Amino acid sequence: MIANPWLVGPAPTAVLPRERLVERILNLLSSQNMCVLATTGPDGPLATPVRYYHHDLTLYVTSQAGTPKLRNIAGDPRVSVGVFAPLVGQASSRGAQLFGAARVLLPGDDGFEEGMAVYRWQSDAVERGRALVDVPRNPLLRIEVGRVVYTEHWLRRDGYAPRQFWTRDPG
Repeated sequence: MIANPWLVGPAPTAVLPRERLVERILNLLSSQNMCVLATTGPDGPLATPVRYYHHDLTLYVTSQAGTPKLRNIAGDPRVSVGVFAPLVGQASSRGAQLFGAARVLLPGDDGFEEGMAVYRWQSDAVERGRALVDVPRNPLLRIEVGRVVYTEHWLRRDGYAPRQFWTRDPG
């Protein structure tokens, strides 16, 4: 007996409606908080596991000043981000490759305070014994996602391709 017979055979090819795809992507982003941020620098690619928070399809990541990922982004703001749910088997396979441009925001920059309102820094402050009135002043990465490759094998149950594609500008 096969546990998930809908996984057998060729994968469907139907495209998920755009609004449903965005909902699935946002659900994934909301249910996870770690990603792998990939940058490229003079020494080649760098993949860094980091915690993120998001507002719609914009991600925020904090960093210490002077890190290799910040140096790489200064030279080339194009990034790739991998987010995935824990894998228990093919039926649970769910993840996304997000592609976009990263911008380093420093205290005082336009968008820094908005980003810190999205980034839930308060739990770190409590854990480190810091006052909740002291907003961190570390560099903040704002990643504007322009393209997503979303994979979810559960979509096969409803006749949709397990790999779906989203772009910010569908035209």
